[in-house]
Amino acid sequence: MAEHTIKDATRRDFLFYAATAVGAVGTAAVVWPFVDSLNPAADTRALSSVEVDLSPIAAGQAITVKWRGKPVFIRRRTAAEIAAADAVPLADLRDPQPDSARVTRPEWLILVGVCTHLGCVPLGQKPADPRGDFGGWFCPCHGSHYDTSGRIRKGPAPANLAVPAYAFLSDTLVRIG
Repeated sequence: MAEHTIKDATRRDFLFYAATAVGAVGTAAVVWPFVDSLNPAADTRALSSVEVDLSPIAAGQAITVKWRGKPVFIRRRTAAEIAAADAVPLADLRDPQPDSARVTRPEWLILVGVCTHLGCVPLGQKPADPRGDFGGWFCPCHGSHYDTSGRIRKGPAPANLAVPAYAFLSDTLVRIG
């Protein structure tokens, strides 16, 4: 009788483990579509980054591109604008950041073009736009002035214009995001 019990116990253990494995695989097969549906859609993933050709932008010019529904300012700075940004003492800044911490390559300044006060879009991208007292951008809604590095210099804005994550793919191509 002892042999018969050992055989039954071994068979019972095998059936238990096999049923548990089949149940786990079945549960995973049912749950996976629901988990996968939580991933972002392909069109959303496509908007997560944008590549911009910089070759047509001359020194002193700026363009605006859209990234994640926000304007992104890309300015090819002149030597005078770079020198002006480097010459500012950090003690004079409300949100102190050296120019070198805001750019990868000094001639290219890439910023999210949204005022940090109330979310307006500052002026200064077009040649005829007012650029404020510091030659960068000016937000006419409440009078915030940004310098040639996008740092807040005057007005109610509490912080500098944000710098998005970006990487140069070549000398004339940049990926934002």
